[in-house]
Amino acid sequence: MSEKRLDGITVAALVADGFEQVELTEPMQALRQAGAEVRIVAPKSGTVRGWDHNRWGDEFRVDVPLAEARAEDFDAILQPGGVMSPDTLRMDPDAVNFFRDFRVQRKPIAALCHGPWMIVQAGLAEGLTLTSWPSLKTDIRNAGGHWVNEPVVESNGIVTSRKPADIPAFNQQMILQFSRVRRGEKVGEQVPLC
Repeated sequence: MSEKRLDGITVAALVADGFEQVELTEPMQALRQAGAEVRIVAPKSGTVRGWDHNRWGDEFRVDVPLAEARAEDFDAILQPGGVMSPDTLRMDPDAVNFFRDFRVQRKPIAALCHGPWMIVQAGLAEGLTLTSWPSLKTDIRNAGGHWVNEPVVESNGIVTSRKPADIPAFNQQMILQFSRVRRGEKVGEQVPLC
């Protein structure tokens, strides 16, 4: 992936403690190799800690505390999964509003594993075809989305994936969607402000 298709693009990676580490590190590496700048956004300043399969993982420096983050300062958002991080974030109104603002501004969203909980919590699932970790299937359906068991799905500017094994397919589709920003395209349908 030597072509710098994402030069000039800034991506927010929204996490709280307990994100599945590989779901941040591998997409972040792919985005950076494609030329994007990735900035970690978290509800606290300092560092956040990943979850490495069944134990605590590494610490990562927070680039932008959530209280200072604005969707207009980014071109796209990456929402890693893991159970703890999305569960914490979906209970934080500032995180939900920040996430939702990407859709309001018609910017691409990429979420994997438990990350689509944020799509549900932000009220964005209705009418979309999404995939996720299987335990989110009922949540997505109850929110008006159509859940499918596929490695990666793109629906109206939102890319979703099921699990770490799907990351190569997820990265490819995410970069394809995020490259639309570089071409000046808006993605998805207009979402009204609440």
